[in-house]
Amino acid sequence: MSHIPSPDFDETHNPWQVLSSEVTYQNPWIRVREDQVINPKGGRGIYGVVTMKNKALGIIPVDADGNTWLVGQYRYPLNEYSWEIPMGGGPVELDILESAQRELKEETGFTARRWTNIARLHTSNSVTDEEGFVFLAEELEAGDVEPEETEDLRLWKLPLTEAVAMVMDNRITDAISVAGLLKAERILNARRG
Repeated sequence: MSHIPSPDFDETHNPWQVLSSEVTYQNPWIRVREDQVINPKGGRGIYGVVTMKNKALGIIPVDADGNTWLVGQYRYPLNEYSWEIPMGGGPVELDILESAQRELKEETGFTARRWTNIARLHTSNSVTDEEGFVFLAEELEAGDVEPEETEDLRLWKLPLTEAVAMVMDNRITDAISVAGLLKAERILNARRG
């Protein structure tokens, strides 16, 4: 198998054929559908897809001293506690920066004067169409937190380098947090030269 696509390789070609599609479940956040398909090798089968009704948004607040803030919370689907960057969902029809600014304020109380979109990613592209974005938020101003009713959050201020160390030793496992923290550290290091 060649690892480099040939010059005539068409990345837009979809080798899957959908025979039928049925929504089997939905709520305000997700829609689950089951497709009857013909796969790329010609066999019949099913494919389950979770469609998200929000964009996933992660924010890495960084102050002038190189500190960041993690949010700790119990994650129901995992049945375990998780330290991660401030994050949440933004309705697909809204501007992602506006939604990210709202999430940062809700979870940390911070507003930021400088915003940089540092990543676009897909969280689990074999079963969901979820699209995520990570922002670097700088020039911070403190304010009051405004958590949602379902959130029991803990804030932890620590050096960004320590948060990256937590990624490297698997104390942070959330995919958006892992990707965002590693990318933020690299971007900030490149700025410093």
